[in-house]
Order: sequence, then structure tokens, then C-alpha cells
Amino acid sequence: MKFKLFLFCVLLMLSNNAFAQTAQSYVLGPGDRVEIKVFGQPDLEVTALLGNSGDVNYPFLGNVKLTGLNTSEVEQVIIQGLSPDYLVNPNVYVQVVEYRPFYIHGEVKAPGAYPYQPAMTVNQAIALAGGLTERASVDKIYIFKEQTKQQQQKGDLNSLIAPGDTIKIEQRLF
Repeated sequence: MKFKLFLFCVLLMLSNNAFAQTAQSYVLGPGDRVEIKVFGQPDLEVTALLGNSGDVNYPFLGNVKLTGLNTSEVEQVIIQGLSPDYLVNPNVYVQVVEYRPFYIHGEVKAPGAYPYQPAMTVNQAIALAGGLTERASVDKIYIFKEQTKQQQQKGDLNSLIAPGDTIKIEQRLF
């Protein structure tokens, strides 16, 4: 019993660490909603939806381009912009509060755009889209990855998706 508890704790720590690394390496793009906070400076708190330009109008700094950066890089851009002229050693925190949607079409009951959640699988995406139609083939799942600009790649129900990905479920023959 103690071993199972120990194993569970180790796996929990590893999964949290993997999620933290994924969140930090996530590259921002149009459709993401970000929150920028500076400790002790409520006037510098900004929540913004990234448009096609990828810019955010930030106090004292004007338009700051966030598209193509991860949250750690955005923190550094804000820190460099605020110090030393405005603040000494600002403590900046950036988080994604809403990821850009993923898209699913083909043999699902409600094709369209849906909100992404971290560590989402194709199976969870299908559930959000109302499930599979009667003619859907679980052997013909294709994913177009927005991040890598790859052509469609073969997927399965357990494949991980990312924000901006497009999932296509094809028909089975019979």
C-alpha cells in the first residue's frame, strides 16, 4: 500500500512538472487571451485577447508584440521595458487565461471551433463536438498541426492536440 501511494505521488509530481513545462513552452498566437500582472502595481495589470497583429497595448510601453513568444519571454520583454525607467526590479507574471480554439470537422455531430484545454486528446475533442456520427471511422483521424505547419498527420483517439489544430474525422466504408 505504501509503495502504491509513493508511486502515485511520484507520478503526480511528474505530470505537474510536465504540464508546467508545456505551459511555459506554449507559443502565443492570435486568439489567445493573456493576463499580465506586475506585483504591487494593479494599474499595470492587463488582460488582452491577441488579434491577428499579435500586439497588446501595455501601459508605458505602447504596443508590445506577443505572437511567437512564450509566457517566460513575454515576462522578460515587460521587465526590460519597465526597468529601470519606470520600476526597479519589477516582478512580472504572465499566464494564458484562454487558449485559442481548436477545430474539428468531418464525421462528428457538431463540427466547429471549440475552446482548448491543456493536455486535450482527440477523444475529448470528439466529446465536445457531440460525439461521432454513425459513419465515422476511428481509424481515419487526421490532425493538421498549426504550430509546426505540417500537412495532416495520422492521429488516433489518444493523440494530443494543441490550440489552433484542426482535426478531421473521415467516413468508414461500411
